[in-house]
Amino acid sequence: MTINMTVTQAAERFIKRMVKFSGLPASAGFRLTVSPGGCSGYSSEFTVEAAPLDGDKAFDINGVQVFLPAQSRLMLDGVTVDFADTPTQSGLTFFNPNAGACGCSSSDTSTDSSAATPPSVAKIEISSIRSSMPRPVN
Repeated sequence: MTINMTVTQAAERFIKRMVKFSGLPASAGFRLTVSPGGCSGYSSEFTVEAAPLDGDKAFDINGVQVFLPAQSRLMLDGVTVDFADTPTQSGLTFFNPNAGACGCSSSDTSTDSSAATPPSVAKIEISSIRSSMPRPVN
């Protein structure tokens, strides 16, 4: 199975860092779960797993395994995954060029379209990272 998903270099570096510093073997992978929800159309969560879970498909991104459940594969088809690290935002972002603009109201009254967030962009905050590493037994 193939998926038409673009992963930017910034997102790739982030994924590699997460796997490297997870404490799991180098064969571990980055599991990304995406479901419908939120203003951008995406609600996302990720973990680092030793192996794919039941129903996951593994994809190699320049030597790093990315595990995607079935629903995530469907939602990420045609999507660009990026990583932003700015003073106001840090996390994965998703851009779906085929999705419509968000209908939410905004308090931003700026007319500078270059400063506007593109439609269909979601982010995952660093604080939402969940570790699936086994806890040490005392």
